[in-house]
Amino acid sequence: MITDTFDRPYYAVIFTSVRTSADDEGYERAALRMLDRVREQPGFLGVESARGEDGLGITVSYWSSEEAILAWKQHPEHRAIRERGRSTWYHSCTTRVSKIERDYRYST
Repeated sequence: MITDTFDRPYYAVIFTSVRTSADDEGYERAALRMLDRVREQPGFLGVESARGEDGLGITVSYWSSEEAILAWKQHPEHRAIRERGRSTWYHSCTTRVSKIERDYRYST
């Protein structure tokens, strides 16, 4: 699903990862839990996510401010899941933070 656009400027956190084959069930539970938790965070605007059969995934979360992004990064439960990702679920991952100044939308 494509998320809405928001009042500008806003921020995007782009998380690109390559999954291992380890603990698919645990990964899915953790991903759903983090989705529930992030929706409770002040400044969270929305999220889009996709993963290919080759294990490459891209998740883009949208935020109202850099302070909101930092608060989520420091959230204790998110921090623990992030460490589990590095030790178990991901071969590699990259996080990028961008400021969105323009966006365009088309739909039928």
